[in-house]
Amino acid sequence: MVIDWKHFLLHGFAPILVLAIGAGASLAAEPKSGGTLVLGTTQVLRHFNGAVQSGSSTGYASTQIFASPLRYDDKWNPQPYLAESWKISPDGKSVTLHLVKNALFHDGVPVTSKDVAFSIDVIKKNHPFQPMLAPVETVETPDEHTAILRLSHPHPAILRAMSPGLMPILPKHIYDTGEDLKTHPANLKPVGSGPYKFVEYKQGDYYVLEKFDKFFIPGRPYLDKIVVRTLPDDNSLLLELERKNIHVLSFISNAASIQRLESLKDIVLTDRGYEGIGATSLLEFNTQAKPVNDVRVRQAIAYAVDRDFFLKNILRGRAKPLYGPIAVGSPFYTDKVEQFKVDLKKANALLDAAGYPQGKDGVRFALAVDNTPGYDRVIADYLRPQLKKIGIAVEVRTSADLPAWAKRVSNFDYQITVDSLFNWGDPVIGVARTFLTSNIRQGVIWSNNAQYANPRVDELLARAAVENDHVKRKAIYDEFQGIVVNEVPTFFISSIPHHSAFVNGLGNLPLTIWGLMSPLDEVYWETPLKQ
Repeated sequence: MVIDWKHFLLHGFAPILVLAIGAGASLAAEPKSGGTLVLGTTQVLRHFNGAVQSGSSTGYASTQIFASPLRYDDKWNPQPYLAESWKISPDGKSVTLHLVKNALFHDGVPVTSKDVAFSIDVIKKNHPFQPMLAPVETVETPDEHTAILRLSHPHPAILRAMSPGLMPILPKHIYDTGEDLKTHPANLKPVGSGPYKFVEYKQGDYYVLEKFDKFFIPGRPYLDKIVVRTLPDDNSLLLELERKNIHVLSFISNAASIQRLESLKDIVLTDRGYEGIGATSLLEFNTQAKPVNDVRVRQAIAYAVDRDFFLKNILRGRAKPLYGPIAVGSPFYTDKVEQFKVDLKKANALLDAAGYPQGKDGVRFALAVDNTPGYDRVIADYLRPQLKKIGIAVEVRTSADLPAWAKRVSNFDYQITVDSLFNWGDPVIGVARTFLTSNIRQGVIWSNNAQYANPRVDELLARAAVENDHVKRKAIYDEFQGIVVNEVPTFFISSIPHHSAFVNGLGNLPLTIWGLMSPLDEVYWETPLKQ
């Protein structure tokens, strides 16, 4: 199949009223079907199965192809999806899901409770967020449309874990073949029960999804097709958006790109839709690799990095400083931790004490800093002159694409890497996975890739995962943050000022707490694009 972009752009856009995102919202007309939506990204998709892989690139696709038990609105409230209703037992140790009775997979096979039970088991065994479903002991299936999750203890994050980007329901009849789920052939030719079905994938170039006309929500989705194009860099994406060859960009964090988009009159720019993501920018250390296996070396680097300079001059004041692993805006966030204000004298003293004196050339040792293309490269390049001030020679290693970077980091073949991590709505889901000793899993990206181990941290995270009292839970997370900040398995830089950009003419913009990592069944075209 050859993609004819002009054909996609010129045909089939229905004249519908757009849903405004600010003051003066228009009265919404009845959405009409038709048209193609083109999204842009720089990330190369490894596969489409969000049950075994995290990340925004996987989330774009997985949330369209696979349905989940619940979805969320923009107020953090769970909404029916594959589960038309649900109930948590008084003791918090079971969750009963009542599934819709008309859901079909894209091959026509009905979705049943056995698919839910199978998918939860797959996620527990394969997903990098090991704590997310750890309390789920069994899933009972008393009938085809009832699934009962039995928990070992109350789990305050259990409903959040049923979100589209976290719990895709896989077809058991396709995936239950005894093969490794991470490399299963169906990951590249997926069959789900979501609003859009898979059509074609040309890795590194594009993939195409098509409307599933037997989707279980009547009349949806409104769009005929979704195309996701992969381009080499942010500038290419912006140019294609300006030309209207791409209609949507998301996870935009570069300050210059945001400023440029603000000047375009035909573009809707918003920072809404990332509330559930809780994105953080950081440096991650391989705590088992010399010389960063020494906490004094990690602390020295933390004292050398000028967070305020970075925020002011690189992010241009658009991001908030971040001092710990829980994102700014979370009810569990605290800044009452060691903030590592720049102190080169202290940094040098720590390196001396760690046994790394400066040589005649002023260099103590060399470090490789890994990163992916784009925003992460900016941070890596900043570290080279900054760490030189304390005698560390930095080699920047930019991977060709996300899969190459993920392979290196997940196999612990690195010393420092620039990364961004999502809180995913609750620390149990998006934070604990990075620090639990039990989640050191070789080959699994965005697990505990720092190989960090601290029994007290494990204990605190286990306690917080079962504590329903908010005040007590907050106190536990405060202590946890103090420990990990001081031991520096990761050095936190900032919240990430993610934005989305949409061409004018789209209605029902995806502005729930999960943004573009939500099903796009409600998005429609208000007006045709002007060519």
